[in-house]
Amino acid sequence: MKIYGIGIDIVNISRIKKNLINNKSFKMRIFTKKEILFCESKKNKYECYSKRFAAKEAFSKALGTGISKGISFNEIEINNDLMGKPGIRLIKNTLKVVKKTFKNHNFRVFLTMSDDKPFAVANIVISI
Repeated sequence: MKIYGIGIDIVNISRIKKNLINNKSFKMRIFTKKEILFCESKKNKYECYSKRFAAKEAFSKALGTGISKGISFNEIEINNDLMGKPGIRLIKNTLKVVKKTFKNHNFRVFLTMSDDKPFAVANIVISI
């Protein structure tokens, strides 16, 4: 396993909460429908959204592109397996850009997220 990139991001949960409440387009621009359904079902929904936002930023940093050059927030989906382990699913143009970046070589994404008010944090490692 060779490490391609590492990314980390920290966000203030109250900033994400403010955006979700005051900016109606923010939620749809940043999150997938599955993420919205998942976070809305949680008691601490703003922490849920904040961790996912941080994970998307961390992924773009590990990739080395930032959110640009064909990478879109709502095409990076953060999910959890049956045991609760977080993971990433790339869709649409973002998936195409990432495949092109790795020239169709196999790659793995390792993700961890945490929160402790007032912050949420995520860390990504991409290996090839």
